[in-house]
Amino acid sequence: MSLNFVDEARPNTFEFETSALIKASGFREYDARWWFGQVAPELNLIGVQALGMGLGTLIRRVGAGPDIVTGHDFRSYSLGIKLALVSGLMAAGARVRDIGLALSPMAYFAQFALDVPSVAMVTASHNENGWTGVKMGAARPLTFGPEEMSALKQIVMAGDFDLVGGGSYDFVPNFRETYLDDLTRGKRISKKLKVVAACGNGTAGAFAPEALERIGCEVIPLDVELDHTFPRYNPNPEDMQMLHAIRDKVLETGADVGLGFDGDGDRCGVVDNEGNEIFADKVGVMLARDISSQHPGSTFVVDVKSTGLFNTDSVLRANSAVTDYWKTGHSYIKRRVAELGAVAGFEKSGHFFFNPPIGRGYDDGLVTAIAICQMLDRSSGSSMADLYRALPLTFGTPTMSPHCADDVKYGVVERVVADFQAMKRDGTVFAGQKIADLITVNGARVVADDGTWGLVRASSNKPELVVVVESPVSSQRRREMFEAVDTVLRRSPEVGAYNQTF
Repeated sequence: MSLNFVDEARPNTFEFETSALIKASGFREYDARWWFGQVAPELNLIGVQALGMGLGTLIRRVGAGPDIVTGHDFRSYSLGIKLALVSGLMAAGARVRDIGLALSPMAYFAQFALDVPSVAMVTASHNENGWTGVKMGAARPLTFGPEEMSALKQIVMAGDFDLVGGGSYDFVPNFRETYLDDLTRGKRISKKLKVVAACGNGTAGAFAPEALERIGCEVIPLDVELDHTFPRYNPNPEDMQMLHAIRDKVLETGADVGLGFDGDGDRCGVVDNEGNEIFADKVGVMLARDISSQHPGSTFVVDVKSTGLFNTDSVLRANSAVTDYWKTGHSYIKRRVAELGAVAGFEKSGHFFFNPPIGRGYDDGLVTAIAICQMLDRSSGSSMADLYRALPLTFGTPTMSPHCADDVKYGVVERVVADFQAMKRDGTVFAGQKIADLITVNGARVVADDGTWGLVRASSNKPELVVVVESPVSSQRRREMFEAVDTVLRRSPEVGAYNQTF
């Protein structure tokens, strides 16, 4: 089949309805994301069909066979995009098992429950309305990394499809129940925890409250009604607006903990009973303490945005826990957890990955929520705030993202890395101290003598950079590091305004 590809096309035109629009930059490091809005779209439905043809071609070429699970998140356009994707998959001979409206981890679970090797989940995750995308995998519990995404991009953009025909479509009824049954089986807690479940009107509203009720929680719902206009805020538990809303509800109701879920339910944000908004990397330390006390010698994987406490915490050291810092991104951490046989992996963004006996290796915000409730159940009278206070004090920032176009952001980060490498080599004073360490596995994490650090990396799924700063010393040192890092960034005029600061 020959498709006519175009670099750009306006909606409501002949060209838009007859040609494949699929911007090459939408093929990200480990999933696909495109702007699907009415103004300057990067993708149309014919482009989505081409993506399905390419994915159906790729899974056969890599030896995964023709069988694939599909699902879609709750947005006004996701079902239409999924059906266009399915038509392309079937043209390439795929045998599609469609689980319907779903969370991303529900689609990953379906790979196991239905014994299907591959998955294509239509979701824009936490991105704002107007964005769409697909999370894909062909070797459970892993999702695609740069190698597979590059191969898919080549197939699609070259129109190099194997359209063998013989595809089929099978809708799987009532799979929500199957997922919830598996998620909660044997997970009953003994304490009566009062839990705020915040879903930002996203897909998790159809799943999270019931899952928490099934394990014995008293659930206080917050924005759980499905509404794809997201009337209050974008469902992203890394954004302060959502965390503030959870905090207010926790303080209003006297809840034991507040749990927030992103648009496709693979991440979980946490607010303690005193209203403290706990960044996910600190939640990871708390969970690592709990897990390593039950399983001494545990290995954990964390991303380079995460707190330095994983290396310095006395409880983790006493439990002989080992931590590996790795590249940010759900596919990277998931793969690293599998490679090292780690008990768990934690990302500052709120993606948590649990291997057996807790999970199956993929990121599931509801598995994380249940693990937090079980930690509180085992906490011998300590509240979530008590567990948070028990951590060594550090002064961190939220994830801050200055705008930077997709076609230049990696070049900007390369220049930043080179600048830091030169400073370290020359013994230059940076943020008031010499650079003690420089980690460049994913962007640049520059560490001062006193342990204060700053990170700059390129976002893998949006036209942005990512900046995170932490100091174990003081809020003043945190400010000094941020200003020093920002000064280096401002050498590149392509770097725009931050989405949030501290």
